Amino acid sequence: MGMPEGTGVIDLMMNIPGADNTHWYDFMKPLLLDQESREQFSMPAQYMFKDIPTVEGKEDYIAWTVSQMDRFGIARAMLGIDDANEVTKEALRRFPGRFFCSYEANPNNAMDEVRKIRRLHRDFDIKAVTAFPSGLCPQVPVNDKRWYPIYAALIDLDLPFCPCMGVPGPRLPMDPQRVELLDEVCWFFPELRIVTRHGCEPWTELAVKLMLKYPNLHYMTSAFAPRYYPKDIIDFANTRGAGKILYAGYFPMGLSLERIFREMPGVALRDEVWPLFLRDNAIRVFKL
Repeated sequence: MGMPEGTGVIDLMMNIPGADNTHWYDFMKPLLLDQESREQFSMPAQYMFKDIPTVEGKEDYIAWTVSQMDRFGIARAMLGIDDANEVTKEALRRFPGRFFCSYEANPNNAMDEVRKIRRLHRDFDIKAVTAFPSGLCPQVPVNDKRWYPIYAALIDLDLPFCPCMGVPGPRLPMDPQRVELLDEVCWFFPELRIVTRHGCEPWTELAVKLMLKYPNLHYMTSAFAPRYYPKDIIDFANTRGAGKILYAGYFPMGLSLERIFREMPGVALRDEVWPLFLRDNAIRVFKL
């Protein structure tokens, strides 16, 4: 049968484009030491992507994004939110049935960050906390003690944790995102649902072993075009990992929806796995 139509896809990584999105990456600029990343790239991993989407001249970027979701069968999408992100707040107000939110945490802020997570959960019903361990300044590995108060709060709030894992695309040290660091976190916090972002490469085989070992560990496909989904991950989804692998895109940061859904039918998932991958696993893991 292949990829089904009318599934009502849930995209676990999207953003609302604007006339200028370069400010999205300001937080990591202190860590970018090469001139090309600092002065020439429009996004820090630009060397890895071709045809990065450019969306210009839209009178209403939020309504336009919803129209593109309709075009490609995306029922709901997860956006990042923060206190200063008025675009996401407006999207939530205007289209509450189409968007839900996550917050990207910084454990360097100690207990202030825990209080902020609780407040955002109260005010905006965030469905997850995300992390870019290599992009933090200073960097914080996922098994560092600075994360532990946040993990405890996420268990209390029944929210998943979604860290980028694997070699980062931007030219940053990879050590905080080594996949083996998840072993300690999954072991010590068995109630914490974890969904890795951005591929886990080159340690996808290890990621599969850890997902077999720990019921609380999952994987999303963010920042990967479907033709490049790791074979280890697709093989796992087709066997014992059908409930573990979740769809996430990367629009407009690096991939267009046109490319994602043009390539998606070529992914070799079994018929019964498609609805789980595109929708049902997200509903269960993110308590939608």
